[in-house]
Amino acid sequence: MTATFDINQNSRNVLLNFLENNSLEQLNTIPEGFSNNLIWNIGHIVVVQQLLVYNLSGLPMMVSDEMVAKYRRGSKPESPVSQDEVDEIKSLLFSTLEKTKTDFENKIFKEFKEFTSMTGYTMKSATDAMTFNNYHEAIHIGIMMQINKFV
Repeated sequence: MTATFDINQNSRNVLLNFLENNSLEQLNTIPEGFSNNLIWNIGHIVVVQQLLVYNLSGLPMMVSDEMVAKYRRGSKPESPVSQDEVDEIKSLLFSTLEKTKTDFENKIFKEFKEFTSMTGYTMKSATDAMTFNNYHEAIHIGIMMQINKFV
């Protein structure tokens, strides 16, 4: 799992770079031809990791039900995000990763509800979910790199 967490740490550092190098207006801009913006992608990444690893394991998540509803698969930005919400997402980038790392070390993931992603990958454990999560984050970082060219 060390490599999985190292990759995820790198991914989160890339996301932090988007947050620190774009204004609130840029984070909220939906370029023509896109269905979402930079901040939605980052919020989505945080929420999906929690859903895949914790929710499918039957454990409490570190994100609110409201945040899940706003950033889950199938959602889209409905209104601009405030600086306070950006700051919350920014703090969750690393606090969720650190807690997940600790929880794996403490072996709290005992049960898992098998889940098949839209891409056809079936996860049968929290370890599978964390590994798949890195793939998911990479896809969204690629999308964000494209969006960033137009904001």
